[in-house]
Amino acid sequence: MDGNRETQLIGSGAPAGGAGPDGAVPSAQIEQLLSAVASLRPGTDSTELINQLRGLEDLKSAVAGLQARVAVAFDSAQRSTEADLGVPADERGRGVGAQVALARRESPTRGSRLVGFSKALVTEMPHTLAALDTGRLNEWRATLLVKETACLSAEDRCAVDEELAADTGVFDGAGDKAIISAARAAAYRRDPRSVTQRASHAATEGHVSLRPAPDTMTYLTALLPVAQGVAVHAALSRHADTLRSTGETRSRGQIMADALVERTTGTPGGISGVEIQLVMTDRTLFQGDSEPARLTGYGIVPAAWARTMLAAGSRSQAGQDQAQHGQAAPVQPGLGHAEAAQDFKVWLRRLYTAPGSGDLVAADSRARLYPPGLRRFIQARDDTCRTPYCDAPIRHFDHIIPWHDGGPTSLVNGAGLCEACNYTKELNGWTAKTGPERRHLYEIRTPTGHRCRSIAPPPPGTGLSMTTSVPHSRRHRRKLRHQAKALKYAHLTELRAA
Repeated sequence: MDGNRETQLIGSGAPAGGAGPDGAVPSAQIEQLLSAVASLRPGTDSTELINQLRGLEDLKSAVAGLQARVAVAFDSAQRSTEADLGVPADERGRGVGAQVALARRESPTRGSRLVGFSKALVTEMPHTLAALDTGRLNEWRATLLVKETACLSAEDRCAVDEELAADTGVFDGAGDKAIISAARAAAYRRDPRSVTQRASHAATEGHVSLRPAPDTMTYLTALLPVAQGVAVHAALSRHADTLRSTGETRSRGQIMADALVERTTGTPGGISGVEIQLVMTDRTLFQGDSEPARLTGYGIVPAAWARTMLAAGSRSQAGQDQAQHGQAAPVQPGLGHAEAAQDFKVWLRRLYTAPGSGDLVAADSRARLYPPGLRRFIQARDDTCRTPYCDAPIRHFDHIIPWHDGGPTSLVNGAGLCEACNYTKELNGWTAKTGPERRHLYEIRTPTGHRCRSIAPPPPGTGLSMTTSVPHSRRHRRKLRHQAKALKYAHLTELRAA
């Protein structure tokens, strides 16, 4: 969740006065470049403004090319150091992607992809790299060329790069689809067998994923072979067209979505019993306060939605109790008797926070593995993986100070991590610790000596400052509006003066 995690990157042995925005100390050349960019001001006429936009875009592309070279150099340096330490060849460079990710403020998964992209670009695709340096391609379109030639050998990939020769302007004015088509055609001409094998292997990588969407919605995505995907969509389309022809008032898309849920779960509403972990204040639950709640596994949800969800479960449970005693179960608005009689249960867990700080109440266990109660507590506190810039779902409940080093099984010493981040943390040279913060602190130290800190997201009812809750008074909201208008007018005045 954006804005709910505070991070800091601290350079190894860096003086506090010379630290950059993240605490890392950039080189003198980069400091000069940052100062030059900061000194730029928007132009005065439309032509100059467009020229500035194009020039800045070219600068971004050139910086991306330099980042690729730096990533490859860092990978080579790390592998060389690990070779001197006697690390087996197949285990060298395992933490490079995670370190690159932290430096670029990206997730660890994205960091590994960036390292692979950089290697291919620097060592096998000089024409694409040159096009990136000169601004003829941006980083995303260079990534497309690398991605579409990933199945080729180094020699064939280099030949495709020379055939396409992006640095000559062959892709000037071309969109993403045109670049993808050209790269695929060239790759197939070079090695049709590898491209065919790649397509066959892709069928084994099907999966279903879930990610949050605005307004308490979610994106349920399925990666399927083309024949199966087309068949599923056609079946849902026919079902929707049939109902629409009989006078159904729901939209076509809504009918297809409802049918997907019903056919997958076997129930019209799609819910037969669920444990919903809603983290919310007592004021939101009992007094109608507007402080939003947090749904574990999704994120922030409106207060009214959270109360409606709990009330719906309570009404459904009350209806079942009345039915067991021979009374007619009440029907919820918009639902039929069959849907209202579903076994829809809601469990409400009470999680208490310390006044002012917002830190969840601590608890300990004598067991080596975290028991279910502590796991649920850490899940509610951390929400997503605690590694900075990683918002992957929590898969492992890790001892920050390892158990074999005397680390206790406690909330303070526990952190929710994704699988990849937990394995990376166990590599040689990586350490982690916690500290006396008002909210739970998780700090990791990379093999290069850089430290990166993560503060647990604030529970509902606590502010980002960790000391006071977010005010909701009318006077405060009016003050914020006046401040925003003042900043807006001041910025416009500055632009006119420039």
